[in-house]
This record gives sequence, C-alpha cells and structure tokens, in this order.
Amino acid sequence: MVFSLGFIGLQLLQYEYCAMGVRALMLILLSFLYVVRVKNKRNFFFLFLLAYTLSDVINFITWEYSTEDGGFDYYYLGNGLYILSYLFLVAKLLQSIKIREVAVKLPFHVLILFILDCFCVVIVTNTTKSELGVYPYVLEFIYNAVIMLLLTLALLNYIHKDDKKSMNFLIGSICIVFYEVIQLAYFYISETNILNVISSVFLVLAFVFLYLQSRLVYSERMQIANS
Repeated sequence: MVFSLGFIGLQLLQYEYCAMGVRALMLILLSFLYVVRVKNKRNFFFLFLLAYTLSDVINFITWEYSTEDGGFDYYYLGNGLYILSYLFLVAKLLQSIKIREVAVKLPFHVLILFILDCFCVVIVTNTTKSELGVYPYVLEFIYNAVIMLLLTLALLNYIHKDDKKSMNFLIGSICIVFYEVIQLAYFYISETNILNVISSVFLVLAFVFLYLQSRLVYSERMQIANS
C-alpha cells in the first residue's frame, strides 16, 4: 500500500513536470505569435511576455534542483521574474491612464479599492505565514501586492475608458488573480490536483484575454477625450 501511494505520488510529480514543460512551450509560442501577428506592438506587453516566459522556462529547467537543499534557491529568481512581468503590465496601464485625472473623477472608488487591496493582500499572504520564513513571506507579500495593484489599475482603466480593449484587460487581470490565489491554495493549503487544473485554466484564459486586448486600440471616442 505504501509502495502504491509512493508510485502514485511519483506519477503526479511527473505529470506536473510535463505540464510545466507544456506551459513553457505554449508561452514561447504565444510570444512568437505576438511578435509575428501583432502589428502595433506594445513594448511593456512584450516585456511582460518575455519575463513571464523566461520564468516558466527557468522553473521547468531547474525543477529538480529547486526542490533540493543547498545551492542557489530558484524560488527567488522565478518569483522575482513573475513580479517583474506583472510590473510591466502595471507600467503599461500607467502609460494609458492619467492617474491624477482618474483620482479626481473617482476619489471614492480609488479609496475603497485601496482599502480592499490592503485587506486582501494581508489576508491572502497570511495564509502562508506558517509555511514560509521571513524572506519568502516578504517576497510573497510583494507578489500579492503587485497583483492587486494590477487588478485595481485594470478596473480603474475600464471604468475610465469603458471600451472592449480595457474590458479584455480587466478580464485578463481578474483571471490572473484567480490563478494566483488558487495556485497559492494548491501549494500551501491543499495539494488537491483539481486546484492545479483549475488554476491552469484561469492562466490560459488570462493570456487569451491579454493577447486579445493587445491586438486592439482604445476607442476613438476615448482617444479624443484624452487628447
């Protein structure tokens, strides 16, 4: 019985490793597709794809080494690149919206979203407090803060612009948040395989909507209003 359970566990690890390889390959193909198919490329979005893909490739290559004791901890490198990739999306949003103008028009929305962000970041990060040391906890806190900042800016961008491009960006950001939260639950709360599957679905949806928005431009009405 013990041998059977160990064999099943080994199979699950092998499936997870193969899934990581497939995901890394899909991201490489998506980045290539973006370069080839999208005419009006956005530098920050391309950098997002590049950083995220690089992190996935590194995680796939170093998967066996990152679980061993000693040596360089690839946990920091991989998560650092993920944070950087999300920061590129944040920079892309900041490039397209005027924060001061939005804050003046929507002060109540901004205040409520800021309070909710702080609350969510603390609550979500504290679920890992018993499992992580000081430095990983700080990294996880920064990670979650960047994700919530991305979601908040995407929501404000949609409220301000109210067009198809901003809607796709918002849906993509929501899918990223669901993906990250469910993946966190899979890693630190319950290693139920269905959680890993669901989080992967949300990640695919996130990249689909982000890719769709990358092929659009903001509506002419909003461009005139912001000019």
